[in-house]
Amino acid sequence: MLKNHKLIIEYDGSAYHGWQRQKEDITIQAEIEKALSIMTRQKVTLHSSGRTDAGVHAYGQAAHFLCDTNLNSEIFQKGLNSLLPDDIIIRECTEVDENFHARYNARSKTYGYRILNRELPAAIYRNYAWYIRKELDVKKMQSAANHIIGEHDFKAFEGTGSPRVHTIRNVTAACFSKEEDSYIVFEIEANGFLRYMVRNIVGSLVDVGLYKTTPDDFKRILLSKNRNQAGLTAPPQGLFLIKVDYI
Repeated sequence: MLKNHKLIIEYDGSAYHGWQRQKEDITIQAEIEKALSIMTRQKVTLHSSGRTDAGVHAYGQAAHFLCDTNLNSEIFQKGLNSLLPDDIIIRECTEVDENFHARYNARSKTYGYRILNRELPAAIYRNYAWYIRKELDVKKMQSAANHIIGEHDFKAFEGTGSPRVHTIRNVTAACFSKEEDSYIVFEIEANGFLRYMVRNIVGSLVDVGLYKTTPDDFKRILLSKNRNQAGLTAPPQGLFLIKVDYI
């Protein structure tokens, strides 16, 4: 019987060359597909809500797969978690309508970016945040981030090779918060993201926080649609895909 299953996946991307299957490098998609093939004894293709790049993590990546099987969702979740490496966990597995698609039915995605902002770097959590020693002005960074809320052309924050039809996206939330031990978290929700978009936005916001630019400069960068005017690309280890919401 042909069944469609939706997965919610948590992973530490430190050891992987991103989500998308590649010929030689180890990826999240390839590891899960390998485990699915063992369980079903057939080739199974996993479709995600979108790819994450090398070194990027996820709390709630969403994906789905179709296969002819009598196995139920509970068996898939337990079986996959027993076969997968410790840095990939299937948090949820549910049977869904055969027309459900993890990418095309997505309404919005939420990403979080973590910055460690203090004098001393971290040893244990160095793979999960961008370490910046000089104190950041978070209020100015938030003032700048307010400019990206709404529907805009994000070409200025697009990475090379971004797979897209156009560069217009609708951002519904963009906010900073502070956590214990001098961590700053930037959270952004949108109906879609360009390649490196979040990391490029964060890099430009950090320039504001370090007084290299102003919130008004950040707005001008957005309106310029020119990547050369924006700041550097923030490193991947601070980025987390938090959740994917569906219509």
